[in-house]
Amino acid sequence: MNEPELIDVLPAHRFDEAALAQYLRQQLPDLGSELKVRQFQGGQSNPTYLLESAGRRYVLRKKPPGKVLPSAHMVEREYKVIRALSEHTAVPVPRVHLLCEDEAIIGTAFYVMDHVEGRIFSHPALEGLAVDDRHTIHLAAVDTLAELHKVDVAAVGLGDFGKAQGYFARQVKRWSGQYQASRTGDMPAMENLMQWLPEQAPERDECAIAHGDYRLGNLIFDPAEARVAAILDWELSTVGHPLADLAYFCLPYHLPAGVDGLRGLIGIDLQAQGIPSEQDVLARYCQQSGRAEVADWHVFVAFSLFRLAAILQGVYARALQGNASNADALQVGQRAGLLAEAGWRIAQGGDKGALS
Repeated sequence: MNEPELIDVLPAHRFDEAALAQYLRQQLPDLGSELKVRQFQGGQSNPTYLLESAGRRYVLRKKPPGKVLPSAHMVEREYKVIRALSEHTAVPVPRVHLLCEDEAIIGTAFYVMDHVEGRIFSHPALEGLAVDDRHTIHLAAVDTLAELHKVDVAAVGLGDFGKAQGYFARQVKRWSGQYQASRTGDMPAMENLMQWLPEQAPERDECAIAHGDYRLGNLIFDPAEARVAAILDWELSTVGHPLADLAYFCLPYHLPAGVDGLRGLIGIDLQAQGIPSEQDVLARYCQQSGRAEVADWHVFVAFSLFRLAAILQGVYARALQGNASNADALQVGQRAGLLAEAGWRIAQGGDKGALS
């Protein structure tokens, strides 16, 4: 369990704080005369800042400086989905205040939302919690994901947030392209997955709000109870297949424990540690979402490993250019190959080999 670490704004991510304060005073009536700005350490994509003024706390997320890959870092999309969920559903998200698309203010587009107090668990082993409390935290995360996937996309005004058909094929194409744009060497497992995945598109398209990065580390839990208070980091959200989100949430079951940055559970005695098994998670999700079964699980798990490998490769390439927002980005990027190899292993194992 940890509070996200706050640091002085990194030199590469500084902006004109006086211009921001002047702009915000016109938009936020509660803003005081002083504005303190600090940066959250740990986000590797869109730089994120804590704003403090007159006893209130806000969070600002902006695009990174410099040249970014096409269609990446879309803070406008984050704002749109958080606002729709906040206004029309009970899905826990922070309240958003404004989106500023005028790059003249601080150099890039940004949005501002409330800061939500609570607990963040960065590793699914939940070592900081009593064994008896771990199961309920995991199940609360699964229940909240099922709740998100039950939202009627059109009814909350997100009908144009993504195409309802062909999500899987589009995602494979998109992340293949992102990987190719940021590749720094040979990775045979990625090449194999890029050939295999396009042939595995699910027969039945399903349409839900897919968060895209749904994991414990992106959830704020209530300070006192096993309840999700807010889902964070909507940068990769779109209209898509709900099982892609579920498979991503289950990736720790397919990654080794003890490898820094991978947040894996292989090698941990789940039952003894109070952590639900992957089968338990799937059963709970089916129960909460009204789903009869989970088909082609190995395809969704392999796809999720492939996509995360492509994302980490992008982090690594940005780190080599000196443009990533996390000091650990170099090490993170070097793990892309390990993820790709795990994905290709699962792809070859078929449906029976995917459940841990």
